[in-house]
Amino acid sequence: MLEHNRELPVNKKQKLEMKIGTHSGTFHADEALAVYMLKLLPTYRNATVIRSRTPEILEACDIIVDVQGKYDGTKHFDHHQREFAETFSPDFKTKLSSAGLVYKHFGKQIISQQLNLKLEDAKVELLHPIIYAELIEAFDGNDNGESAYPDSVQPRYKTSRITLPGMVAALNPAWNEPFDDIILDSRFEQASKLVGGVFVDTVNYYGKSWLPARNLVKQALENRSGRIMVMDSFVAWKSHIYDLEQELGLTDKDNVLYVCYSDGKGWRVQSVSVAPESFTSRKPLPEPWRGIRDQELSDLTGIPGCVFVHASGFIGGNATREGAIEMATKALTF
Repeated sequence: MLEHNRELPVNKKQKLEMKIGTHSGTFHADEALAVYMLKLLPTYRNATVIRSRTPEILEACDIIVDVQGKYDGTKHFDHHQREFAETFSPDFKTKLSSAGLVYKHFGKQIISQQLNLKLEDAKVELLHPIIYAELIEAFDGNDNGESAYPDSVQPRYKTSRITLPGMVAALNPAWNEPFDDIILDSRFEQASKLVGGVFVDTVNYYGKSWLPARNLVKQALENRSGRIMVMDSFVAWKSHIYDLEQELGLTDKDNVLYVCYSDGKGWRVQSVSVAPESFTSRKPLPEPWRGIRDQELSDLTGIPGCVFVHASGFIGGNATREGAIEMATKALTF
């Protein structure tokens, strides 16, 4: 429910009704997300959203985001103050917007609610900064005008229309379209549902897909044979292996060089890259194998069931689990 800048008669029911306050007029992605996140909590699930610029109306709300020039972590969550310099934690440099402020203070509660976990569950603690880094920080940087890239890097093409902040901005009425508070409030509600849906999908992905995958990768890493890790089911291991190696205290001398895993039809042996974003392998598959396929590759390696080795040596294939592991084992000797 949305209410724009109107004074309402006060009755007993309204005194019991929770109210979320934010500014009226043109809206942005950060407060649209902040409001949606608050409404995921039982306390504010049925709250009325008050969009106003009148201080007295806003102060009558139970919680206020992105307006009033105050931040106290309880009722006021504005970031426009001259002296404001709050970040999510010492590990981050991006100044918070109203989205980041709400997530910083209520994110753990929201995660526990969405994933049906106890607030003190270690998984909630783990996911809180990860979801911030993967989604919320970009809202903060965008609203505060902090680019993800140095000024010396010029983009080759425009992306503003396909980003969430760009999509939210486009929901504001154009200068030559009719608009009033009712239209703006309706468009704000659309914007809030847009960014909120992405937020919920992100929480669900990290809680229900990313986290179980991490647990499987950790088990495989703990049970590895030397510098070879085997995944008996297909799991997105690349997004986990670097953090888990660091967590387990592995160094450059004993980290994983090859991962063997099923692709659903056969098996792959893949060299681990030196970093998540890098195309450089820690130890590519042997040069003599590269670009060779099928029986010719099996004859060359002495390993039955070989399918291929990529020309760059970053990945190869074998028909069987045993064959893929043997390829990785032999590759270590080069």
